[in-house]
Amino acid sequence: MNAKETDGRTGRTGVAVVTGAGSGIGRAVTRELLRGGWSVALAGRRSETLEETAEEAGGETLIVPTDVSQPADVEALFAATVERFGRVDLLFNNAGTSGPGGVPVEELPYEAWRHVVDTNLNGAFLCAQAAYRQMKGQTPQGGRIINNGSVSAHVPRPRSVAYTATKHALTGLTKSLALDGRPYRIAVGQIDIGNAATEMTERMRAGVLQANGEIAPEPVMDVADVARTVRHMAELPLEANVQFATVLATGMPYVGRG
Repeated sequence: MNAKETDGRTGRTGVAVVTGAGSGIGRAVTRELLRGGWSVALAGRRSETLEETAEEAGGETLIVPTDVSQPADVEALFAATVERFGRVDLLFNNAGTSGPGGVPVEELPYEAWRHVVDTNLNGAFLCAQAAYRQMKGQTPQGGRIINNGSVSAHVPRPRSVAYTATKHALTGLTKSLALDGRPYRIAVGQIDIGNAATEMTERMRAGVLQANGEIAPEPVMDVADVARTVRHMAELPLEANVQFATVLATGMPYVGRG
């Protein structure tokens, strides 16, 4: 299946790979892309949640159980996608983990640190590398990569050293990929999300640790608004790129002094 150009209202569509597609933001983005006419390969650790996403969303899908921290899994994901659809036009690099919450730096087990790094950073690199190889070699050449950075790519929460470090590193990965992709029509951008309403952020409503040591509830936003933003970024012509976008619940304590 080749990428197709549609009219200016609906934009550019084609074949997408979405990691972490079994829940939360990945599920919402998959649903939105399918609504827009994309074919989507769904990647995630658990086949049953991927199947739930596919059944809920409808459209043309491929389910590929994948651990993004494993090079062989990532290679198999992209091979299966190309075998089914013929090419890759979009990678939404979304798979991630926050690791154990509320653990002081001095008590964080190395295994926990390594798991977050392997998933959030190494996994993003492996998927981007596989996407690069495919996008560079296919005809027509090119494609787009959108990395899920999080507002933690800018500011940390208390006791989140592993998650924050990987998300800051992801910003460097995005910039480097964007630069290296220019000669091959590979556009790379990043969406930094704050408090989208998913299973992962349900605790925000009850109250989470703030920088001043207090526990306070935080507002959340509809995850569908995130999905629409990703789709907008995805459907731009390759001559245009949203390098960085920040989408967050308006009232969350991100800017200012709390």
